[in-house]
Amino acid sequence: MIALDDTDRSILRALVADATQSAGAVGRALGLSQPATWRRIKRLEEAGVIAGRRIDLDAERLGFGVTVFLGVKLATKGRVSLEDFERAATAIPEVQTVQHVLGLYDYRLRVTARDLADFERVLRRRVMTLPGVGNVEANVLLSEERRPGPLG
Repeated sequence: MIALDDTDRSILRALVADATQSAGAVGRALGLSQPATWRRIKRLEEAGVIAGRRIDLDAERLGFGVTVFLGVKLATKGRVSLEDFERAATAIPEVQTVQHVLGLYDYRLRVTARDLADFERVLRRRVMTLPGVGNVEANVLLSEERRPGPLG
């Protein structure tokens, strides 16, 4: 774990808000020089605190109006490897995330679809045919709020 000071946290908050900002822009907003800000960002990247930068797409504007969280319980633990299930699940384009979890279900999948009929097709033809799938529970996303994360 790397020690973070208030300036590091301020840089991280600025990049979480807009990861496309240059070191110069972040520095100007925080009263730091571009080189000092760049060095701090580079140190945070090298330490693995900044694991990457990404673009968030608006699924609904791209025609994917339905998001469903699936709880998947494997029926044949031991007979089908977890890696086989994970590899097959991540190969489905509509599956956005595959999370191995502890609790009632073995996996949690985030699935996007154009509409409920499209989701049903994905569920029947792709998800239910995954190796080892047993019980599946679906929860349709109604709304989502973005939380800032551990930096506050």
